[in-house]
Amino acid sequence: MPESPIPSSDQTPPVAGLPPVIPPPPPPAAPANPGLRPLVAVLLSIGLGIFLADAVLAFADSSLVLLFNVHGLSGVRAIFGFFVFLSSVLIYVLMGLTPMIPKRWFLPVTLFNPVVLLGLIPGLIYFYHLAPQLDWLTCLLQVLVGFAILFWIQAGRKWRWPVVSAQQLGTRGFSIWNLMGFVLANLFLLAPFLLFYLLFCTALGLDHFTGGFLKLRPGGLVVEARKYVRHDGKTIQLFPMAHVGDSGFYQKITQAFPTNSLILVEGVSDEKNLLTKGISYQRMARALGLAEQKQAFKPTQGRVVRADVDVDEFAPSTINLLNLTMLLHAQGPNAQNMSKLLNYPVTPQAQNQLFDDILEKRNQHLWAEIQKRLLQADYIVVPWGAAHMPGIAAEIEQAGFKLVDTHRYVVVRFGPARAKIAPGPRP
Repeated sequence: MPESPIPSSDQTPPVAGLPPVIPPPPPPAAPANPGLRPLVAVLLSIGLGIFLADAVLAFADSSLVLLFNVHGLSGVRAIFGFFVFLSSVLIYVLMGLTPMIPKRWFLPVTLFNPVVLLGLIPGLIYFYHLAPQLDWLTCLLQVLVGFAILFWIQAGRKWRWPVVSAQQLGTRGFSIWNLMGFVLANLFLLAPFLLFYLLFCTALGLDHFTGGFLKLRPGGLVVEARKYVRHDGKTIQLFPMAHVGDSGFYQKITQAFPTNSLILVEGVSDEKNLLTKGISYQRMARALGLAEQKQAFKPTQGRVVRADVDVDEFAPSTINLLNLTMLLHAQGPNAQNMSKLLNYPVTPQAQNQLFDDILEKRNQHLWAEIQKRLLQADYIVVPWGAAHMPGIAAEIEQAGFKLVDTHRYVVVRFGPARAKIAPGPRP
């Protein structure tokens, strides 16, 4: 009969009737920076609170403006907007420094206003008359987003302070990978997209507000000259102009004027010396390495006639704003001049008056001059600012003139294209 094996000391059989001994799990790792987490939770709660307060205030203000044209809360709203900007920047930077902050909650809070402002640009370009309605909709959206994030954080629990608890934050205080990803995303994704989008919106705005007479292209800023002819052979040619541009642009423009043309030039006179600094863009032209229209635009063929108004025909509010603007052009944006500009009271009525004086009133005067000169000349050239062209073109077409030809000229060339782009007929 075989012998039973003798058990070794490390193979002690379990005692019958007792469960096996299971070692306890290791204690959970303590979160990093335990003293910092409550402080970050309070900071995030304050930021969310400011965002919500701004949302409610903005919605109330936009509702009063839309329904009753009352702007009583606009000043307080501007103050809250400043604090929203500061808190958003702070939280956004903290998200890059630490993965502790839940991005699913606070990326919408920090990026809401910039994204909405950027998204509104195309809408304001094409539907500026609906600006109060668009503002009301964005304020309503901010209210909805703010309270949705608040309820998401609360997750059905009762109200508490801070709204964001320390337990809802991440455990890591700092991560080099989080910081590197944040920096790279901003440098190589966000910044290029923002630049491209702003250039795209600028091109949309220029094309829309100038009726296609001024265009932004990758190679430069381009204007489109248009020729209109009536059944009796009378011809009007519109040349969009710019206060500053490449000197070659002004030379090519003047060379295109027929020798038998009557040239109706712009240029507001100031018989009573109401403008303290005059009207000059020389400082801007020198800073950009360009030429000023007043100095470089010298027609050598055709007969030149001034067809603009006098400053005395402008409203006092327009004259005051022109003086402030020309002061900035003459002396530059120093602290004193910027303080004057920021503290200057520009009311909606003053804005409408400025638009009427600078654009509408001068267009009416120019069109009257065109009608009068058509009795004397067969070929009229109008080298005026691009913003005036849509209104004048509409008057010309209503008077029976037909568009027969277009030609493009490069006002300002960009980068390497400065030596390559040449004006040519429209394809």
